[in-house]
Amino acid sequence: MIAQIFDIIAPVFLLIAAGATAAKLGWLSESAIDGMMAFAMKFAAPSLLFLSVSRLDISTAFQWPLMASFYIAATASFFLALLLARMVFKRRPGEAVAVAFGALFSNSLILGFPISERAYGLDALATNVALVSIHAPFCYLLGITAMELSRADKQAFHKTAQTIMIMMFKNPLMIGIGLGFAVNFSGATLPTPALSAVEMLAQTTLPVALFGVGGVLVRYSFGASMPQAFMVSTLSLLVHPLLVYLLATRVFLLEPQVMRNAVLTAAMAPGANAFLFATMYNRGKGVAASAILLATSASIFTVAGWIWFMG
Repeated sequence: MIAQIFDIIAPVFLLIAAGATAAKLGWLSESAIDGMMAFAMKFAAPSLLFLSVSRLDISTAFQWPLMASFYIAATASFFLALLLARMVFKRRPGEAVAVAFGALFSNSLILGFPISERAYGLDALATNVALVSIHAPFCYLLGITAMELSRADKQAFHKTAQTIMIMMFKNPLMIGIGLGFAVNFSGATLPTPALSAVEMLAQTTLPVALFGVGGVLVRYSFGASMPQAFMVSTLSLLVHPLLVYLLATRVFLLEPQVMRNAVLTAAMAPGANAFLFATMYNRGKGVAASAILLATSASIFTVAGWIWFMG
């Protein structure tokens, strides 16, 4: 069993380690790594999401108990982190929101897809696609709303709503998801050459993105904010998936395979969006960077633990 789990997760983290090694030794410059990530997130990943959503059986994949299990747990994790940041670590309201965002936003695409596919097979990814299709809108809507309500220099509500809408419509991942839904609902088909080109782009997403993530991680470092980063990592890697598991098995009674993929998606480390959110508001950047590095490193063991626990 241990050997099987190692075979599942090792290739994913080996690619991350390869990217980190290449960046650390200077084999790839920061600009080259940035170019890889830009390609992955602006072109390859939107292509992957477009294909996944356009081919998704929406009637079976989008189950409200699945969405409720995952996003109730994510919201609880966010507010628990917010409470701890305020009460225990004495962070100011806006800083507390930026810290808590790391406990909300799992790296559901770059880490979640390859690990879920290797653990449970390609067909099981329908659950991941359904969750990812509303992941960024939900998390940014919750995070931005909480930030704007808590900031001393908060802007008017209509400007907050405008900020959220602009971010969503400009996000390449959301554009890929939106086009996928349009094709799915309309029943349209792409010309064969165009479809083949999109498929070729999509196939590059995970290896390029995982390698690039490794290159980006070496820029982060553990700082004085380690206790807060440990708190965020614990909520992200353990509490969030545990809440999903309890809701999925005790309240909403999800099918075992759907439950496993939902829990595994919740168990992913915070993604780069946690740092981007903190940078956007210039609050809690040190905690976000430390949490991403700490949680991604620790997830080698916690993800293996969750796969073992769920069988």
